[in-house]
Amino acid sequence: MSQLNLASHEPLRIASQQAIALRPVVEQFNIEYCATLESGDIENWPNYFADDCIYRITARENAHLNMPVGLVYADNKSMLHDRAIAIARTQMFAPRTMLHLLSSPRIIDACDEEIVASCNFLLLQTLVEGPSTIHLAGTYYDRFEYKPEHPLLLKERQVVYESSVIANDLVYPV
Repeated sequence: MSQLNLASHEPLRIASQQAIALRPVVEQFNIEYCATLESGDIENWPNYFADDCIYRITARENAHLNMPVGLVYADNKSMLHDRAIAIARTQMFAPRTMLHLLSSPRIIDACDEEIVASCNFLLLQTLVEGPSTIHLAGTYYDRFEYKPEHPLLLKERQVVYESSVIANDLVYPV
C-alpha cells in the first residue's frame, strides 16, 4: 500500500460498499482512542499502535510541502511508551480536561490487511478555572493494521493541524 498522501485530497481506491462496511470499525477505534486520552489514561495510549508504527504531529503547511518536520515524531511503539510515561509521571501544567469532536472517518483504501482512512477532529480544552477553548483542529491521516479477528492497530497516524500558530502546551497526544 502506498504512503499516506497528506498534501491533497486523496481519491478513493476502494468500492463504496466496502468503505461503508469498514467505516464503523474505524469509527469505533477512533472513539475508544479519544476516550482513552480524555480519561487521562495516557499510559494505555501506546496500546492503540502496532510495534512498528509512526506517530507525527505536523502543520498543514509542512504536509503540503512534503516536509518531514513534525512537532512530535515517534517511529515505534517504544518511543510512544516512553513519551506516555514521561507525560503521565511528570505533568507540570495546570489541570485540564480535553474533549475530541470527530467527523465520520473517510475510508480511502483497504487491502493487504491494511485500511487507509482520514478523520477530521476538533480538540477542545477546558482549564479547571477557565472557559473551554479550541486547542487544536485538524485531520488524522491513518494506516491501520487490519485483521478481522484482531482489534485495529495504528501503523501510522499523521496528525495534521490547521493553524501555523498553536498553543505552547501541546504535549499531550492528540
